[in-house]
Order: sequence, then C-alpha cells, then structure tokens
Amino acid sequence: MAHSQREGNMAILERNDTGAVARLTMNAPERLNALSDEMLAALQGELDALRQDRSIRAVILAGAGKAFCAGHDLKQMTQGRQASDGGLSYFQDLFDRCAKMMMSIQTLPQPVIAQTHGIATAAGCQLVATCDLALAAEGTRFGVNGVNIGLFCSTPMVALSRNIPRKLAFEMLTTGEFIAADRAAALGLINRVVPEAQLEQDATALAEHLAEKLGSAVKIGKEAFYQQLQMPTEQAYAYTAEVMAQNMLHRDTEEGINAFIEKRPPNWQQ
Repeated sequence: MAHSQREGNMAILERNDTGAVARLTMNAPERLNALSDEMLAALQGELDALRQDRSIRAVILAGAGKAFCAGHDLKQMTQGRQASDGGLSYFQDLFDRCAKMMMSIQTLPQPVIAQTHGIATAAGCQLVATCDLALAAEGTRFGVNGVNIGLFCSTPMVALSRNIPRKLAFEMLTTGEFIAADRAAALGLINRVVPEAQLEQDATALAEHLAEKLGSAVKIGKEAFYQQLQMPTEQAYAYTAEVMAQNMLHRDTEEGINAFIEKRPPNWQQ
C-alpha cells in the first residue's frame, strides 16, 4: 500500500506499507528534507493516521536524496519575518507544531525507527533523537549547529539531552560541530552503524522483527517506557508494577505464556 502527501506535483512525504511495516520517506531532496510547514503537516498527518492503524506494528522514517534531514527550512523562516510582529507569532506556532510532531512519534503505539544517512542537523538531529530506534549509514554526520548562525538549538536540545550525556550534549550545542556516526553510536544517539548499501535492508529487518511481537504488549511497553523515565525510581517501580499487572490480564498475554510453557507458537488475536 502506498500513500503520499503532495506539495504541488511532488509527494513531499511518501508512505509505503509492506506487511505490518510502514515506511515514511521525506521527499524534498532539493531542500535536504527540511522540516518546512508542508513537511511538518505531512508528517503529522501520517502519524495521526498510523495511530489508528492497527495493521501496522512498526514504522521506518527515512529521507530521500543525499541527506536524512537538515532541520527547519531557513528560507521559509526568513519569509515569516515579514509579518508585523517580526515573525514572533509564526515562529512560536512553528516550534509548537514541530514539538507536537516530535511528541506524536513518542506517543505513537508503534516503534519508530530512524533510517539515517548523509546528515541529520538541528531539528533533523532532534528527529533522530526523538525516534525510538535509529540506524545510520557509515559516513552519516549529526549536529545541532544552529549556534553557528546565531540560533541556539533549544528545542532540539530537549531530545538530544535525553539521549546522550549532558556535557557532551552541551558541547555539541555550543560548538556547533558535527559528530560522526560511530561517535553517535558510542554516545547512544543511534543504535548502530551499518554499511550504506545495507541501510534500508537492515532497517527493514529490524522493523519486521519488531512487528513480529504482540502489538498490544509493545504499545503498553512503549508508553510505560517514556512515562517511567520522567519518574523517581520508587514511583517508576510502582507505576510499572501496575502496568505489568494489567498486561498480565490480556488474553493474548495469557496465550503467549501458555504457548511458551507448551513449546508452541502463540495464537495471538491482535
């Protein structure tokens, strides 16, 4: 199945479903897949649709052309300055919309894998940090380099500082320097680095592996994962104990346990 969001005659975001895996491809290569107003709207629309799509159990997010995503569309942002308030209302709305889209990834029931190559900069790096998992082709570079043009990457900082150690996040934010894919993997920004020729294949294999799991259990676990991260340890244990107790009451969980005991494949309904 294929869907697309169009900008003029071009599909700015392509969606292709294969089995239980949906692949979203940002398709504005001439702008390095910048998070323009149109791209943000297209991503939000597909994420909202995926939230209701129980046939999809894993999502891959990729970029067409030579880069994954170069962050916000600076030319479009500059045009926003023409308003009587100097662009303040537009900028506030832009960053609110971007934050909503990022949060939609983490509240999506399905795991989202960033398939990265080329560069992932500023809000593009934020997008990688926001996804649940990330693979990178060899040679990919990551940066939050807005400081180089006088715009500190404050919103990308939220996701970045929740992925890597704070001093290293601060160094990236204040120096504006890129880090290589192997460094990004060592810091925990991405899961692993793969040869560029294998990137799509490996991302698909990971997505298909996730899609084999019980969808309702993954949904429960993903929500709990992000909730408990915000809690003190004692509260996190109390919360997750209740989550597990409720999970145990699910019919398919009972079937999965029985199948394991009986050494047979589970007959899951979801």
